[in-house]
Amino acid sequence: MRDLDLQIRRGEFLTLLGPSGSGKTTCLMMLAGFETPTAGAIRIGGRAMQQVPARQRGIGMVFQNYALFPHMTVGENLSFPLEVRGIDPERRGERVRRALQLVRLDGLEARRPGQLSGGQQQRVAIARALVFEPELVLMDEPLGALDRRLREELQYEIRRIHRDLGVTVLYVTHDQQEAMVMSDRVAVFRAGRIEQIASPEALYEEPERAFVARFIGENNRLHGRVASVGHDGICAVDVGGETVQALRVAPCGPGDATTLSIRPERVAIAPERGLYSNEFEAGIEDITFLGDHLRLRVALCGRSDFVVKIPNMVGHGAVIKGDRIRVGWTPTDCRVLDADDEESAP
Repeated sequence: MRDLDLQIRRGEFLTLLGPSGSGKTTCLMMLAGFETPTAGAIRIGGRAMQQVPARQRGIGMVFQNYALFPHMTVGENLSFPLEVRGIDPERRGERVRRALQLVRLDGLEARRPGQLSGGQQQRVAIARALVFEPELVLMDEPLGALDRRLREELQYEIRRIHRDLGVTVLYVTHDQQEAMVMSDRVAVFRAGRIEQIASPEALYEEPERAFVARFIGENNRLHGRVASVGHDGICAVDVGGETVQALRVAPCGPGDATTLSIRPERVAIAPERGLYSNEFEAGIEDITFLGDHLRLRVALCGRSDFVVKIPNMVGHGAVIKGDRIRVGWTPTDCRVLDADDEESAP
């Protein structure tokens, strides 16, 4: 980890997102008390945690592999963290019932984990993390072992539980869609540092670094050099023999190498002439049908893999492979970011 400075707001759902080995789980394990930071401080509710053992931090944990006791019933699995905290049997029973109601598993107290589906086991693991009413819950890739349908179902279930309880959640995943659906904010990790932390919408619409633009959603990256910078923050960038107008985000000046980022859905086809300051002729290399939209791969600004997305509407057959078309986009939809080494792409 390098220069990690992260604050989690009370009641927030914050996701740590990044490729494998980027430091997400290490950050989580330090907060849980399973790993010790070499420098700096960890505070929960203003209380320093350096000398507090993991078992005394009062943190709920949910793992990818469920970590349920196979020889115990569902009720016994949920009762165990209450028992070790000295809660009397009557109150334990009431809390177990409430926790099972929360994850919609009422009446399954007597079953063992092996008698449950994967989705049900993960719900039990979530209930166990919440049953002792912690202020903070840590979730480390909790949906990674489930199939796509179950993952999507539990994403919304976890979000519902978070909203119902108002508990603070720190969630780790490498799945960007999962992070976008569930989170209040997302911290994008790369090589042990946070590249950007913001709401899902801001990360997608306003990436501050080329890695974030590349990692969050699909985007076109054009590599070039800054020709000029206007007083309004709009740069002229030389790219593949063309000049592109784009919004400066990263610090840059004339002659600097840069990466431009433009989302495929922000590119218009056959716009009215003069409508956009960025208008180029492009050749259609390939067309992919994806149900609600078409994905065009075109040759543009020295690249043959520039992507344009258009809605699947009546008349889309007007474009076919090999056609020459005109495309355009606004300068504010195209962002001037740091010069990124694509060889390090995840």
